[in-house]
Formats: sequence, C-alpha cells, structure tokens
Amino acid sequence: MEFAELIKTPRVDGVVLHRPFMPTVEGTLCLTGHHLILSSRQDNTEELWLLHSNIDSIEKRFVGSLGHITVKCKDLRVIQLEITGMEECLNIASSIEALSTLDLVSLMYPFFYRPMFEVIEDGWNSFLPQNAFKDLESMTDEWRLSEVNKDFSLCPSYPPLVAVPKDFDDETLKKVATFRHGGRFPVLSYYHKKNGMVMMRAGQPLTGTNGRRCKEDEKLINATLRPGKRGYIIDTRAINVAQQAKARGGGFELEANYPQWRRIHKAIERYNVLQESLIKLVEACNDQSHSMDRWLSKLEASNWQTNVKEILTTACLAAQCIDREGASVLVHGTEGTDSTLQVTSLAQIILDPGCRTVKGFQSLVEREWLQAGHPFQQRCAQSAFSNSKPRHEAPVFLLFLDCVWQILRQFPCSFEFNESFLVLLFEHAYASQFGTFLGNSAAERARLCLPEKTVSLWSWVNRPQELERLTNPLYEPNSLVIWPSVAPQSLLLWEGVFLRWNRSSKCLDEAYEEMVHIIEYNKELQTKVNSLRRQLAQLETEDPLLHTP
Repeated sequence: MEFAELIKTPRVDGVVLHRPFMPTVEGTLCLTGHHLILSSRQDNTEELWLLHSNIDSIEKRFVGSLGHITVKCKDLRVIQLEITGMEECLNIASSIEALSTLDLVSLMYPFFYRPMFEVIEDGWNSFLPQNAFKDLESMTDEWRLSEVNKDFSLCPSYPPLVAVPKDFDDETLKKVATFRHGGRFPVLSYYHKKNGMVMMRAGQPLTGTNGRRCKEDEKLINATLRPGKRGYIIDTRAINVAQQAKARGGGFELEANYPQWRRIHKAIERYNVLQESLIKLVEACNDQSHSMDRWLSKLEASNWQTNVKEILTTACLAAQCIDREGASVLVHGTEGTDSTLQVTSLAQIILDPGCRTVKGFQSLVEREWLQAGHPFQQRCAQSAFSNSKPRHEAPVFLLFLDCVWQILRQFPCSFEFNESFLVLLFEHAYASQFGTFLGNSAAERARLCLPEKTVSLWSWVNRPQELERLTNPLYEPNSLVIWPSVAPQSLLLWEGVFLRWNRSSKCLDEAYEEMVHIIEYNKELQTKVNSLRRQLAQLETEDPLLHTP
C-alpha cells in the first residue's frame, strides 16, 4: 500500500495553528506518510512535527466555510487547526484519520526513520539477558540461564533466555509450563544481594475446578526457599476474581500443595477498568469549569490515585517480605504480563539502588517490561481521547511510571534521573520514531527484525547531551532500601503528565534553572573550600608555628 493513496490533500496554505500557552501560528500544513507538519515563514516560529501515530482522535466542525479540526494526541496534548474551505478541511481530516489508524506494524515510522545523530552505543545490545546474568553469577551459583524457550515455542511471551534454579533441567521446565497460564512458568525476577532472597514471577496456575496439581511446579518454587523458611505468593487479584478464574481453567496455588507458602491477595485493577480511569482523569484535568467541588469529585471518581496507591502498596509488601521478613516471593495475577510486572519492577526500585540510576532504570524496563512480555502494542494503541471501543488498551505502563514519580518525589536525591526521563518514556511508549516499544513480546520483535531495521530508544537516550538533560542535579547515590509512604496525603497528581498542556510551565522551568544554578555554584564553592584547605595544610607542614592551639 502507498501512503499517497490515503492523502487526499497533501498541502494547504494559510492554516492557523492554536496551541495552549503558545502564540498562534499561520503557515503551510503538509501531510506525509507519517507526519502532520505545519511550518511558517515567520521568524522564531517553531515548526510543528506531529507523528500520525501520536493522534488519538480528531473532531471537526464548520463555521461557514471555515473549518476547525481539533487534534487530540496520545501524549494528552490538544491542538486546533483552522482551515479555510470545507472540501480541503474534510480532505485533511479524513487523511489524518486514515493515517493515524494504520494497524500494520511494518508501515510504522520506526521502519522508515533514519537517525540524524551518531549512534555511539547500539541500544539493542545494551541490556542483553546474558550480561545481566553475569552480575547474578558474581553473587550466587544457584541459578542458570536456560535456553528452553530459544525458539519461543514453550512460552510466546517470554524471551529466549530465562533464569531458573540450577538443579532443574529443561524437560522439567516444559512440564511446569503446561501448568501455568500462557506457558509462563516461574522465572527469576530479582535476587536480593543482602540476604539471598529472591522474587519470581509467573502466570496463574491452571488448577481449574478439579484442583489439578503439578509436582514439578511445587518443587520448582520450593527450590528457592532456604531450610526452615516460608515464602509468600502475592496474587494481584482479589480472592473472588481468583476463585472465578477456576471456572475458566485458571486458579491459584492451593495451601495443601504449597504448605511452605503463604498466599496473599492484593486487588490491582486490570484492562478496561484502568482505561476508563485514565479517560475520567484526563477529562477532569481538561474541565475548564473552575469549580473546586467539581474538580475534586471528578478526580476522586476517576480512581486513578486509588490505583496508584494499590500498586505501590503491593510493591512495598513484596519488598518488605524480601528485605525485612527474609522470605522469597512469587508474584502473579492472571497472565503475568501487567500488574505482575508493575509489582516486581517497583519492588526492585525500592530494594535496589542500581535501578534508580539512568542505565539501571533502562535495564529494568528492558528486563521487567519488554523482555518479560508486556504487550505494549496492544496496551498503548489508544490513549485517553480515542472514540473507539477499548479492546486490549490499558495505561499499565503509565501507572508504573506514575508510581516511580511518586517515589522520586518522596526521595528527590536518591534517583539519578529526573521527571523528564519518565515523561519521555511515557511519550515513546505511545508514539515513537524508535523501535523499542513496537510489538507485544520478544518473539514479535525478533520476527519483525527490529534490531536490524529500527533504531533503539536507548541509542538516543545514552548520548552525553541527552543524558545531561535527563540527569537529576540533586542526585546523591543512596545504597539503602527506600520505603515510600502510600498514605493518601503522600500521593499527588502527576502534574508533569496530566496538567502540562493545561497551564504554562514557565515558572516551573525558571525555578528548575535557578535550582541547577545554585547547585553548580555550590559545587564551585566546595571546590574552592577544598583547595584552600589543601593550601592551609601545606602551609602548616612547612611552618609549624602556623598551627592553631
């Protein structure tokens, strides 16, 4: 298919662009296969380059022959275009609709994008499982890297290499895979260096109504326990939801078959409930009525902050079991590709200072989201403005980033990266020129040949000039476990995402620049103090009479 077939009018002059808190721009609107571009001949006017894949929905209306197109984006931006002439306006609107709803992955922009920057580090090779395993080997010899899923046939949503207990061969793993949803047998998620406890993740056990059991599964997860120790199974579903899953062939671990494990149910919402929550939150944030009661009631009705609280509470529970109780943990929900990953990745941010660095966080996203099988293509197909009925869409990754921001805000000196890094990941998960978030699993990415045909987001992020922009000036390495407060008073609305297009950021930007200036000035003064101390010490050694009594 040629993109030209979908573009009825490729260019229109005299289009007026309205954006919040930015001057009105008049210029030429051009449609390409992947971008909506508006450029003006006015001096000091920034061009608009908008990916069609970033467009969630459009609305059109007419006042006489003047057409108004409202473009609502997946990054929650809303812009307006004024186009003279009904026919041209309708042509532009229908072209945008067609280009922004293309489903064929191979037609997406990452396959056509050619970087204008020098790729110093190939992000596709930056976080390979075998490299992460070398770090694990330096701490323990109780685990091995299995190639049982090297052709993705055992578990379509797992990567080719997974860490499993050393004493279990691949044939045993194959038996366990038949007992777990989607073949997602228990694999290592995190090893706690301090006490040797581990966190694993999996899909739900397929116990069904007959209470089916799998002795290999029982042995596998028991192998992670220390003598005389108990473990915790954290099920991210309410007990009634887990009970209902039995009727569909799913279920949960029965106490009789797993006597050394205590099961805890924590209800984290899924799919359409989360999508509806995001829609209501964004609607509240865009409400211009300025009524305090209306704003607060809409915010509460969205349940977004409640979802943030539940996820953080469950992650804190997992971290507490590992660090304070000295117990190993197995986390699963139904599929093990959504709420499970939220919990395991947030628990690691709480426990592991390495995950709070820029590279460490990238590695976490690769390991616990991309390689672990979170279906980004499905979950991020729509954002908060789409008129289509949600199918598999849900802001699971955005909720995770929101939780990270909450911890970052409570511990502003413990993270090497800043809020801009989290916002950047949100934007690229929904629409990007990079191939990192394309596809729903490692298997799909391999089939699409993404490392050969597209550029990795990490190749862009890890350039020195970009790292400088994403680095937290307040950062001081903190080797301790950090325990975030999950009290309702401690959790705030993430304004950097949900309100950034609704109000000017000028004052916040100026305050941030002033903070950076103060920190730099403080470093200069500290350097001078150290230099003067060295000079004084030298003088004292040369002339003992200078010693103060």
